[in-house]
Amino acid sequence: AFDVKTGKQQWIFHTIPYPGEPGYETWEDSTAYKYLGSTNSWAGFSLDVKRGILYAPIGNPTNDFYGGKRRGKGLYGNCLVALDAMTGKKLWHFQTVHHDVWDMDLPAAPALVTVNVNGKEIDAVLQTTKTGYVFMFDRVTGKPIFPIQESPVVKSTNLEGEELWPTQPRPTLPKPFVRQIFTQDDLNTIFGDSTYQDIKARFSTYRSGRMFTPPSEEGTIILPGYDGGGEWGGPAVDPTTNLLYVNANEMAWVLTMVKNKPEKAGVKTNLEAGSILYKQYCMGCHGPDGKGGGDYPSIVDAEKKYTTNKLVELITTGRRMMPGFNNISVLDKQAISSYVLNAKTDQQKIYAGKSLDIPKDSNLGYGFTGYNKFLTKDGYPAISPPWGTLSAINLNTGKLEWKIPLGEYKELKEKGIPTTGRENYGGPLVTAGGLLFIAATADGKFRAFNKRTGELLWETDLPASGLATPSMYTVNGKQYIVIACGGSKWGGKSSDSYVAFALPNK
Repeated sequence: AFDVKTGKQQWIFHTIPYPGEPGYETWEDSTAYKYLGSTNSWAGFSLDVKRGILYAPIGNPTNDFYGGKRRGKGLYGNCLVALDAMTGKKLWHFQTVHHDVWDMDLPAAPALVTVNVNGKEIDAVLQTTKTGYVFMFDRVTGKPIFPIQESPVVKSTNLEGEELWPTQPRPTLPKPFVRQIFTQDDLNTIFGDSTYQDIKARFSTYRSGRMFTPPSEEGTIILPGYDGGGEWGGPAVDPTTNLLYVNANEMAWVLTMVKNKPEKAGVKTNLEAGSILYKQYCMGCHGPDGKGGGDYPSIVDAEKKYTTNKLVELITTGRRMMPGFNNISVLDKQAISSYVLNAKTDQQKIYAGKSLDIPKDSNLGYGFTGYNKFLTKDGYPAISPPWGTLSAINLNTGKLEWKIPLGEYKELKEKGIPTTGRENYGGPLVTAGGLLFIAATADGKFRAFNKRTGELLWETDLPASGLATPSMYTVNGKQYIVIACGGSKWGGKSSDSYVAFALPNK
């Protein structure tokens, strides 16, 4: 935390504990705090101003899919942490996934609510998750509002060095708002026998079943997928009814692990350095062969589009889904560029960057082949619909009030196929007037629903998909709702438009 007036650091909370700090003992490797990372709060914080409590949802530790170099429960990865906002002292925490090797970190800022359970009002904090669970706790004590059980999960793995955690937490209420099991009965049958037989044959080669099936070299079905379940838009809560509204994806992905070849202790050329750095910074999205997958583009033949200088600039600034890598030195970016662009002359140059003799765990036992959705040969989800949903959950009882598909494929609807839902990224907004607004979907629509029933009341087309949460404001007594229409996530239209709507003047 920093003083906004002076810029001075006021306190620091280590999300990977240092020696002597609580949680340090949950890492088998006593030096984990020196080289592991990614346990950040990328989803954003929530603050109870009255009590001075800061709630931080924490990301999963790296490497995302192989934990052989970070064995143990791994606090405070995947935790909701409550901190004293003035001092940074930890008040309580809860870990939603132990030893995460599925990228199931917390995707949205927690919501502060007041619930009435068994006639008692409780100020609570709730956390939606990629897994489809909603965890609710007393804001002050961290006591669960509804019981949470530790349920046994599959622990056996054929990945050398991996040691999975034997149980995972499961709230008894609310029930998950997405599917968490994928069997052959869940395969897509709406496109005819040829398509079905194709996905059935591929499905038979993968490990599948319940959520938390271990990663594998043959390929493991991940459902909910890396993008949820719940996602970055987070939920909306109506304080007058205590209904929680959450949109979700029901897209299966395939996680395929590959055993890494040990890197040499030192490097001499840009080619050697570029290969190591590519694995470290780029392979997770673009794959080991640069072909990408899912929403991540291929960079094969990148030399036809980029010069070294242009690629170095792109690595620095980022673009769309790709973050900027300001932490990488120019020399390292040049080494990556020589590798990606297959620039033979530059590859043979002596590597002039700092030594890549990173400590013992730079050679992770396994990598993965990239982010690959389980799709039909025509690019539709291989799992049966719905593929995107919108749910209303009663927070007082934990019961589901209603659930509907969210989004559509126009071409499927024209063939008489019922609304399937689509992938969605962005959140809902609920009003006192009985409406629930949400964009989020890949079909580029902005919709309004009856918040009590889920009935669709209105929809319109946006310039590009609104992968954001709408905002509402008033000017001169007139109410407006606005949505950012960035699009482009699925390779479709992109836009820099903000579109606002209002009721016509009487």
